[in-house]
Amino acid sequence: MYSRQEASQLRQEFWTTFGHYMHPLSSADGVKINWVNYKTGQPHISFRMEAAVDAAYIGIVLSHADAEIRMLFYEQFAQLKHLLHNELGEEWLWEPETKDEQGRPISKIYTRLCDVNLFRREDWSSLISFFKSRIIALDQFWDTAKYVFDALR
Repeated sequence: MYSRQEASQLRQEFWTTFGHYMHPLSSADGVKINWVNYKTGQPHISFRMEAAVDAAYIGIVLSHADAEIRMLFYEQFAQLKHLLHNELGEEWLWEPETKDEQGRPISKIYTRLCDVNLFRREDWSSLISFFKSRIIALDQFWDTAKYVFDALR
């Protein structure tokens, strides 16, 4: 068991390692990008990566406070589902209504990697591979799809 400080330090070390690993890679449109804190440029649409003691997940989080607007965004993604899954090379899970860690309503589209532990360094290569391929695919998808969401701003 790790102290809060040790756990925080390991988390920071993992994400720093991931960031260094991804640093040489440019985005789909050829610019430098902060892969760890990917910015979609759209308020209320974010790409999130999380790793914990039993699993990791990467996904698209729709966080608009207005449920109707959030559903419009979700439905727009649903119309692009084939394009998204084609770019990812796999199908993801779709949750139109769920809650975030603070209990706020969100929608999310995501996938998980089970039986990995951020606090086991021997799992880091699996975690990095899991995140790398998917965040790059999300970036490729977003480079094509982001303009569809401009009208919903």
